[in-house]
Amino acid sequence: MSYVLKAVAAEAELLTAAAAGLPSARTAPLRHGLALLPMVGAFFRELITDSSGVYPGFWDLPAGLVPTLAEWSKVGPVAYVESEYFGGTGEENTAVWRDGRLALGPLHLLEGDPVSAQGSPVARALRELGIQPAGSSDEFAVAGLDQHRESESWLS
Repeated sequence: MSYVLKAVAAEAELLTAAAAGLPSARTAPLRHGLALLPMVGAFFRELITDSSGVYPGFWDLPAGLVPTLAEWSKVGPVAYVESEYFGGTGEENTAVWRDGRLALGPLHLLEGDPVSAQGSPVARALRELGIQPAGSSDEFAVAGLDQHRESESWLS
């Protein structure tokens, strides 16, 4: 089975207000007051046409979106997460902005790399957004990122 996520994550109110100014942007709710802005479809195509290309070290983070994420983070922390797995093997890239500045990362977990004692990049980004593991559920499950297996599915 595969899992692919490429999205901005933040507090739902912040992300909904921020996305209102982007015509093709659509948010999807997560648990604990968070939401996702999946980097798919027309929204992604609009952003990636920017001449600045992709932010170094990421697959699909438009470099032109980075100053916008920093600006949004003046209201609350904003994360960009990329996670792709197939058959238990995969990679992750994340970064978190807070108070207008990069606060965490960029963090990368490449195929075959051991997960740091601090957790995977996605888990660390979610902790920056206020998500904590609960019982046998890690940050990923607590936030609800296990609800869909593909970025596009969040919008259906």
